[in-house]
Amino acid sequence: MFRLCVSICLFTTLAGLQFALPLTLHAEEKTSDQQSLRIDSVLVTVIEQVEVPAREEGQLTKIQVREGMTVERGALLAQIEDSEAQLLLEQAKLEYEMAQLKAKNDVDIRFARKSHEVANAELQRAQDSVKKYPKSISKTELDRLQLTAEKAELEIEQATEEAKTAQLEALLKKNAAQIAALAVQKRKVVSPISGMVVQIMIKSGEWVRPGDTVMRLLKLDRLRAEGLVNASLLQDRDLNDRPVVLVVNPGTKQEQKFQGKISFVSPEINAVNNQTRVWADIENPNLKLKPGMRASLIVQ
Repeated sequence: MFRLCVSICLFTTLAGLQFALPLTLHAEEKTSDQQSLRIDSVLVTVIEQVEVPAREEGQLTKIQVREGMTVERGALLAQIEDSEAQLLLEQAKLEYEMAQLKAKNDVDIRFARKSHEVANAELQRAQDSVKKYPKSISKTELDRLQLTAEKAELEIEQATEEAKTAQLEALLKKNAAQIAALAVQKRKVVSPISGMVVQIMIKSGEWVRPGDTVMRLLKLDRLRAEGLVNASLLQDRDLNDRPVVLVVNPGTKQEQKFQGKISFVSPEINAVNNQTRVWADIENPNLKLKPGMRASLIVQ
């Protein structure tokens, strides 16, 4: 087995004195199997963590979770006082319903059409009478009947335009109701990811402002293992999407193995130690793997 060891010295200060602490990263390649690569001293980190903020100003009336609880995406975490927002939402809903009823009401259009039919019928009878008996109806009366028929036609157009306006008003009221519903929703602190609540920043009863962090969540069902490998070992290898096994506490009774795959190989090489960064996404369905653990990564 060929073993490459690179030592890095970290310095810390204690009581004005400097001490050098060795940190060693290993990369192994099994000569018996040219397709396997072992990366030691990889660090397990989280892929996704979120600081969940308040989106509206108000008093935090209730916290629905506690540290250590696992929540699904969209779950209610906390509630900001929303009595006024709820009332405004109910008002907006009622106004929308009224606008809908008005938009669906076509009585004015039907009445205008019926009036137009009657006016046209009267005008037609008068014209027929004049044809048979020229002096039976005066010209003034004919003009009045003609005007009545034209007015009825215009009333149809007016009623049609008013119906269109009523439909637009209904859309405006619908939009107002949606805005009011959004205002209610923004007073709910919901989880943007599926994960574990690890820290609650604000207590129930305290005042929050938009942007204040209410709690912090970690996604733990998939973690990342990051390590360094000598670039010379990667010259003839394409590691992207390669399956890997992460071994925690190798060679001990507490040894645990987790499956995953390579998700990133850095294109940059450190000019000092000739190393490059590699990381893999590791499945963690039982949440036994913890961020901060050190482990070994075996690339198949």
